[in-house]
Amino acid sequence: MRYKILSAEFGHETNTFNIHPTSIENFAKQMLLDGEQALAQRGQKNTELAGLLSMVTEQNWQLEHCFSATAGPGGKVTKAAFEQILAPLLERLTAPCDAVFLILHGAMVTDFSDDGEGAILERVRELVGPDVPIAMTLDPHANVTQKMCDLAQILVSYRTYPHVDMYDTGYRTAQILRRTLLAEIAPRTLRALRPMLEEINGGRTDIGPMIERQAMALDYEQQPDIYAVSVNGGFASADICELGPSVLICCEGDLDEHQAKAEHIADDIWQRRDEVLNNYYSCEQAAQLATDWHAKKGNQSEKGPMVIADYADNPGAGAYGDSTALLRALLNQPIDNGCFGPIVDGQAVAQLQDCPLGTQVSIDIGGKMAPTMGGGPLAVEAKIIWRGCGVVEGTGPVIKGLTIDFGPTVVLQVGGFEVLVVSIAKQILDLNQFQAFGIEPAQKSVVALKSMQHFRGAFEPIAGSVIVCDSGALCTLDYKSLGYQHVPRPIFPLDSM
Repeated sequence: MRYKILSAEFGHETNTFNIHPTSIENFAKQMLLDGEQALAQRGQKNTELAGLLSMVTEQNWQLEHCFSATAGPGGKVTKAAFEQILAPLLERLTAPCDAVFLILHGAMVTDFSDDGEGAILERVRELVGPDVPIAMTLDPHANVTQKMCDLAQILVSYRTYPHVDMYDTGYRTAQILRRTLLAEIAPRTLRALRPMLEEINGGRTDIGPMIERQAMALDYEQQPDIYAVSVNGGFASADICELGPSVLICCEGDLDEHQAKAEHIADDIWQRRDEVLNNYYSCEQAAQLATDWHAKKGNQSEKGPMVIADYADNPGAGAYGDSTALLRALLNQPIDNGCFGPIVDGQAVAQLQDCPLGTQVSIDIGGKMAPTMGGGPLAVEAKIIWRGCGVVEGTGPVIKGLTIDFGPTVVLQVGGFEVLVVSIAKQILDLNQFQAFGIEPAQKSVVALKSMQHFRGAFEPIAGSVIVCDSGALCTLDYKSLGYQHVPRPIFPLDSM
């Protein structure tokens, strides 16, 4: 039998503290592709869609991919954007199909629902009925709701952070779907949740306790009636009633036994909630460490740059990307060979875009979105050393072959730092996000960037040292300063537990 599969990709990680709604224009700036465009651009890359396509080819399925849409993390998705994006899938679901394959993030919040993925599943399930299998892939920073588990039979998350196993996740999810279609199995997904804003290490899988938890998950998957075990770190920048770290088991058979296995891993997350892998330095502390490193590197005693990640101003988690606190602290130090990026400031870029290279300018950059969080506008004396279109193709392990668009971009020489100033907020994931603009990170003594964890895949191989900074921006770890109103209480770490 040649099964007919409908698929769609609809991804957003919503930071509810971000005051800017995510509109259809935001999706258009990042990725808003019809089915044919998506297959052409993403079907041979490290994507879940490519993993699904491999199974489609092997099994001779009939696949109709309806669309691929993602926007950079930001404020709540508007109802208008939600409805417009979802419409092609709903329209095609009016005709019969054998299964639905959804590529989602798992942390979408809309202006009409705290559970964006649940809202998608409600609409899909209403059209296909109770028996058609729905399989979905998730980012391990998903806030997985009970509704998601009730409405989809198969939920599978990536295993890695930095995320490098998107293709593998798509393929193994499709394998479970194949067995379901052949009536070899009849899976459902169980969930275990703990009262935490997030797994305290953000779900890092390169070091720390997630390595052991993923080993437990793989061990459980050896049982014949357990098909996937997913360990999610959760996403703390969502002020909603269902959030936090979760364990999912896609299975059948003795559900009580399988639930106990999920609870066992969840218990480990809870019991080790005070463990941390990163030292989160203040901007001033980070700048002093960078100065010391720069001095030693000048004496040839250190190899590779010190990489400083501004964890709190990560656009990849919905921060504005325009915090100036770390750059200000670094510029106050005697460092003459550094780079910094990005500062998101479309207004400044537009002002400089037509200036000749080499022009000396006095200009305020950054700090315009939320001046009280991460520093206000920074007045600089600078030389324009690059300007133009900010389209970059990834070369590293996270986004190799995929395109990122910073919008109109300039590079400024400010003191001893080459500063990347962009129009569209994106986190730094790839060396080419500097190299494409004439900045060579490996040749610097200090590289400061806006990211939490994804940068490590590309930057750790060139780094002599890596440190993490909390600039006090929107993704600060000082959770009590954010004013949560809707999360269940008590919850760690807002409350003593």
